[in-house]
Amino acid sequence: MRSPQFKITVSRCALAMIALAMAFANPAFADKKLKIFILAGQSNMQGHANAHTMATLFNSDDPRDKQLIELVFKKDRKISKKIFDEQVARGRVIDELTGGISRKKIKETTDPTAKAALEAKVKPLLEAHEAYKAGVVESAVVSNRVYISAISGGKTRGKLGPGYGANTKKIGPEYAFGLSMAQKIDGPILLIKSAWGGKSINHNFRPPSVGPYVLSEKEKAGKNADKLRENAGLNWRMMNEHVHKVLADLKSHHPAYDASAGHEIAGFVWFQGFNDQFSEEYRNNYKTNMIAFIKDVRKEYKAPNMPFVIGVIGTAIVKEKVDANAVAQGQRAAAKAPEFKGNVVAVESYTEHDLKVYEVYKSGWAPNYHVWDTHGSDRPYHYLGSGTFFVRLGDSFATAMAKMMAK
Repeated sequence: MRSPQFKITVSRCALAMIALAMAFANPAFADKKLKIFILAGQSNMQGHANAHTMATLFNSDDPRDKQLIELVFKKDRKISKKIFDEQVARGRVIDELTGGISRKKIKETTDPTAKAALEAKVKPLLEAHEAYKAGVVESAVVSNRVYISAISGGKTRGKLGPGYGANTKKIGPEYAFGLSMAQKIDGPILLIKSAWGGKSINHNFRPPSVGPYVLSEKEKAGKNADKLRENAGLNWRMMNEHVHKVLADLKSHHPAYDASAGHEIAGFVWFQGFNDQFSEEYRNNYKTNMIAFIKDVRKEYKAPNMPFVIGVIGTAIVKEKVDANAVAQGQRAAAKAPEFKGNVVAVESYTEHDLKVYEVYKSGWAPNYHVWDTHGSDRPYHYLGSGTFFVRLGDSFATAMAKMMAK
């Protein structure tokens, strides 16, 4: 019979072997602090770009977009400029044959033989169309360094790749942000994302320090007065509940987390503003709410100088219209508050629009549906669901974040 001492020695050896194996399995992460970035906001932070629309990057001659291609696509990718152009040509043929999203031409073909022949001609083209989209998604990078835990149309977590947008087919700014941060800093990275569509900062994300929500006379007279009072700040609370839950169990959210090395709340990215545009009170309070939000977040996570990126609403596309938007003005003004010098920055989103996608949309998305489906995935909202836009913006967020971190 083996002695207790023998059993203890064997157990210690086993533990040592496991630790050694883990160190060799991921030597780059050994003794590296886990960097955590919190991302929050409304539907544009959720992200409404179908992942295959990232291939529109191949439709650009911009040197930066060529670099972004290398950021988000694998070396052995199934997508290129030639394949993209072939897909656009295929889309045009499908739309000419079918009449677009309504399939009007097929429906109006009354002769059964002619209709069957037309459907038979279209079928392989549609199959190739779907195969193209699947090939683009398959070619997208899935990170081994960056993990994500997201509430964004559902609760999902795992290695950062496509599928953490508003649904499992979509991306938001988180995708390129995480991949770009991995190029800029060392060690393991974890993104914690909380985003819900149609939410304001004045009510839904209301920070505690601005005080209780005061109902307008119209709201007081409405049937939902009690619910409005109760739900003030609800998404603020839900966001923090999600973050704290992840922080309490970091190892299950990033396998490279080393408790002895610890973790750091390294930054926060906020992309929101649409729902605060439609009330004078909400618009006028945006700067005050944003400043309070940043201070309250830093207090919540005991990170008084945590770098904070504000994505400036830019759905209007044209600079003059964005400049005239009271919410955009409030976002920019909050970033320039004297107490935030050097650790809060406003990043413009209107500059990241894919204008070629906009041209396709304007040409009539319904009769040209399969061409449109190759370029964009939402209309007329959410920056037209352009993968190029969300990749550009995520990278811009990361660049701004890294600059603040370097200081």
